Amino acid sequence: MQGAEARTALWRTPALQALVGATALGFASYCLTLASLPAYAVAGGAGATTAGAVTTVFLLVTIAVQMTVPALTARFGIGPVLAAGLIALGAPAPLYVLDDGLGWLSAVSAVRGAGFAVLTVLGSTLAALVAPPERRGESIGLYGLAIAVPNLVAVPAGVALVLAGHPAWLAWLAASPVLALPLLPRLVRAVPPGSTSGGTGSRRAALAALAPSAVLLVVTLAGGALVTFLPIERPDGVLATVALIVFGITGALTRWRAGVLADRIGHRVLLPVAVVVGALGLVLVAVGLSSADAVLLAGAAVFGAGFGATQNLTLLAAFGRAGDAGTTTASALWNASFDAGTAIGALVPGLVAAAVGLPWTYALVAAVLVAALPVARISTRLS
Repeated sequence: MQGAEARTALWRTPALQALVGATALGFASYCLTLASLPAYAVAGGAGATTAGAVTTVFLLVTIAVQMTVPALTARFGIGPVLAAGLIALGAPAPLYVLDDGLGWLSAVSAVRGAGFAVLTVLGSTLAALVAPPERRGESIGLYGLAIAVPNLVAVPAGVALVLAGHPAWLAWLAASPVLALPLLPRLVRAVPPGSTSGGTGSRRAALAALAPSAVLLVVTLAGGALVTFLPIERPDGVLATVALIVFGITGALTRWRAGVLADRIGHRVLLPVAVVVGALGLVLVAVGLSSADAVLLAGAAVFGAGFGATQNLTLLAAFGRAGDAGTTTASALWNASFDAGTAIGALVPGLVAAAVGLPWTYALVAAVLVAALPVARISTRLS
């Protein structure tokens, strides 16, 4: 009975509750503005082909700053750096209401992108550090749920606010990360001393985390291709919307449950299986585009399962290979790979689809996933 209680108590710990709260508030800000700012820019006179520059600027700054977070944390400590990141992500958001020009929106987004970089790196780092090592997968899974719920709710809510003519509401709601500042003391107290140190081990940790991060990049490339081009291919009706919702739900659930399962049996077998599941799902999406809507929806569900599980398992693999002292460095590389893969997936498959069509493009991306299997197997070995 006592063991059963121990297995169910992780989400009740003050540190993990604080992490979930801070993560949800931070990602709510990101998700609210992710799809709505390009629409806001178009309303301000930007062309439909250039409005996406707001998101591009945000992500480019995010990727650049992510790689500096380990050094910043080693110098200033995890608490001050995370506090600065939450302020940078949330405090400038109300400034969006001052101007709807593309230049102004991009400038504000650049500052927020730096804050988002800190949140992503330290959020996943803390998910590993505040839980016992034998329950790290479950902790990372709960952290993933704290990201997934705002993604499912805030993305459509942000678009709805802009399209309804309420950008001021969007801008003020996107300041939500500032509300997470009172949660930080509980988080910082739970971090083991010396666990976020940088220095000579950073390069070794980055090399150790390289293989799982490469697998993640390929999988998020596939995810970016699905999210970006499926709505363009099927702009009429609700099929694309439903498919993306199904993809999001199955991804959230498997990211959570894969962590619990990995704590019990390890990720050596699970990670290659997750990659294969993702490839199979993308093939079903490709077939469904040319045949039946039901096949497409099934493919979105299967791909979401592989996508979500791979996120958790590659992060576990990166932490395991980098060691406790390299956790922040591994997190930085993993997060940069996630964002880079998503950005590549939002561009390169479109160029391929212009030549061969989207169904064949998805099939080719699925083949790339299968080709990544040897790297996935290497990722499960300790360096």
